[in-house]
Amino acid sequence: MSCFSCFSSHEKKSSKRPSNNGMKVQKPEPQGEIIQPKPKPAAFDASNATLPPKAKIENGNKENIGNNNIAAQTFTFRELAAATKNFRQECLIGEGGFGRVYKGRLEKTNQEVAVKQLDRNGLQGNREFLVEVLMLSLLHNQNLVNLIGYCADGEQRLLVYEYMPLGSLDDHLLDLLPQKTPLDWFTRMKIALGASKGLEYLHDKANPPVIYRDLKSSNILLDNDYNAKLSDFGLAKLGPTGDKSHVSSRVMGTYGYCAPEYQRTGQLTVKSDVYSFGVVLLELITGKRVIDVTRPTRQQNLVSWAKPFFKNPSRYPELADPKLKGAFPARALNQAVAVAAMCLNEEPSVRPLISDVVTALSFLGTCPETPGSAFGPITIPSPSSDDQEFAATKGNDVILIDDDDDSDESDDSILLDRKNAVADATEWGSTSRADAQSRPGSATSL
Repeated sequence: MSCFSCFSSHEKKSSKRPSNNGMKVQKPEPQGEIIQPKPKPAAFDASNATLPPKAKIENGNKENIGNNNIAAQTFTFRELAAATKNFRQECLIGEGGFGRVYKGRLEKTNQEVAVKQLDRNGLQGNREFLVEVLMLSLLHNQNLVNLIGYCADGEQRLLVYEYMPLGSLDDHLLDLLPQKTPLDWFTRMKIALGASKGLEYLHDKANPPVIYRDLKSSNILLDNDYNAKLSDFGLAKLGPTGDKSHVSSRVMGTYGYCAPEYQRTGQLTVKSDVYSFGVVLLELITGKRVIDVTRPTRQQNLVSWAKPFFKNPSRYPELADPKLKGAFPARALNQAVAVAAMCLNEEPSVRPLISDVVTALSFLGTCPETPGSAFGPITIPSPSSDDQEFAATKGNDVILIDDDDDSDESDDSILLDRKNAVADATEWGSTSRADAQSRPGSATSL
């Protein structure tokens, strides 16, 4: 990845023979392209690796990502093989572009861990491995997964994380088996708030800011109390600094979650993450996967299907997951949909900052609509049979066509209504937080 172009790849030959501590750092290639490793790479020691010069330490309140040495533990392959019972199938708990993830137990500390093993033929390589070790070693927050250590024995590349017993949000929200209990409304909003706080830390507390670039339901992990933590930082990238408005990058990520302007231009900003968060929030509201070719044609792309509903607040309840059976506060649903709609705006400048999203989502999942009142199921209208939208398919792509020819004045009115709903949610969250802080012994965060 170009943001860490000052690290040498394992294929580049050093002008000097590598020492026992690791390989010699080389000058960056002009384009910073990701180079796949050749067999038998040189030994890698992340304890001597540092971030690029532009990630310098500065004074201030922000947490700095600077030229700090890596503090993560190093493990031998033998230790991790023993922890996972030789990577037995029974210990396998997940699989992705990086490789396979196994549940294990460290013999020395008896700690349960998750061990992610790099697939040398997979989608991510040594550069992503190094980025993840660096990022998670230098960034620490309750809403980011904790990296315990890594292994770089010979050709082996493994990452060791804290074990998250409930797995990913994907496991509890999408494609549920009939016998599995769906997440209730408040748990969904708690997860959304936790994920947004993780992004807020990356965007506002880290210096320079970090763009996550791969926010999706399968990368949000849950502990026993459904507290959310962001994982998988292999695609993370340092954000723009100074007078720069964006950073340029090869388009990488997951289809359906990537912001449209990033897909078109390769220009990456923190608002790209905000769009991805909007997709995840919409999945939490609807219980539907963002791309699903098994659904009816015009519902295969979740964002395109939902956009006509965004224009009419009276139809917001139609977006609610049927598995909720109406058990949610109507006002909270309206505000959550309004936040999702703003995050999913085609124009990046119109999307809210993630800090505003955090404020808007605060207490949406924990406070009833009015003090002392109980909420009950609400009546959900049936979806309209004459949606002003239809879809065509071309190959494996879903092309959604909107026949709506509203005037500019109508669009402006819709946007204003949506902004007002977000402002209302923000004010509600701020007021609720202030009220909670004024009560002795209250807790205002996950």
